[in-house]
Amino acid sequence: MNKKNVLYIKDLNKIYSKNSSKSVHAIKNLNLEVNEGEIFGLLGPNGAGKSTFINILAGTTIKTSGKVNVWGFDLDINPRQVRASIGIVPQEINVDPFFTPWSILELQAGMYGIKKKDRITETILKLVSLEKQSKSYTRAMSGGMKRRLLVAKALVHRPPIVILDEPTASVDVELRNKLWDNVKQLNKQGVTIILTTHYLNEAEQMCDRIGILNKGNLVALDTTKNLLKKIQTKIVKFSVDKKVDISNDSLKSISILSNEENELVVSYEKSSLNIIEIIKFLNDHNIKILDISTDDGDLEDVFIRLTKN
Repeated sequence: MNKKNVLYIKDLNKIYSKNSSKSVHAIKNLNLEVNEGEIFGLLGPNGAGKSTFINILAGTTIKTSGKVNVWGFDLDINPRQVRASIGIVPQEINVDPFFTPWSILELQAGMYGIKKKDRITETILKLVSLEKQSKSYTRAMSGGMKRRLLVAKALVHRPPIVILDEPTASVDVELRNKLWDNVKQLNKQGVTIILTTHYLNEAEQMCDRIGILNKGNLVALDTTKNLLKKIQTKIVKFSVDKKVDISNDSLKSISILSNEENELVVSYEKSSLNIIEIIKFLNDHNIKILDISTDDGDLEDVFIRLTKN
């Protein structure tokens, strides 16, 4: 069964005009669809347009042109319903130090007009593992706890879509893993997740699909698996019984990364060479291969290739 689009973007543009002669085209004709129940990663270098895109959805930045539809609501016609359909976890940690997590979530619920009998404050605090700190002032909480509190704030009105903007920035490994466990649990409950992150290994592990923005352009949009297939460079490490007498002229398609006494490391383009040819070359030169390990690259390689210009 096909899942419905919970986010539909058509020909979206945002131009910041500093004066009549100079302007910044932050988002350029963006077309994007996000499906219900998926974890979608939006990646890009600084200045790519990620924050502008999130701010448009949040209603804090006005788009120049294009169509934005969230959970069936048109941003131009139903801006309030669009905002109610989204919970945003901001990158910056900004919580009142003289409030408790409980009071912050209760205040947030009141701002959304949620009746006391319909509030799920206790449930949300348990979800983000802050139930023990519910009555403690936030000034006594760690940075990781405060970030989880931001996630809790975004869930108060039970939005079907949650957007996380660099959620694990400045968070240690243990708390980062805990936060991702929270995100996975939310997703299992049917919440659609959209996240931006600079940790490409996280995006590779977490996301069903990934879009890459560069200078306002969507330069890639595919499943994580298909994006990884686009990596053409392969690195191979050979453990050998003696140093290899090899030059780039011997196998013109390879690059020698390291040639030590008992180790040879080379890289090559998959489209121009096969590992069998390298093995044959070593055998022909009486080099005994003791071990072989390969590196097919990761999402970072795709990211660098697509955003280097």
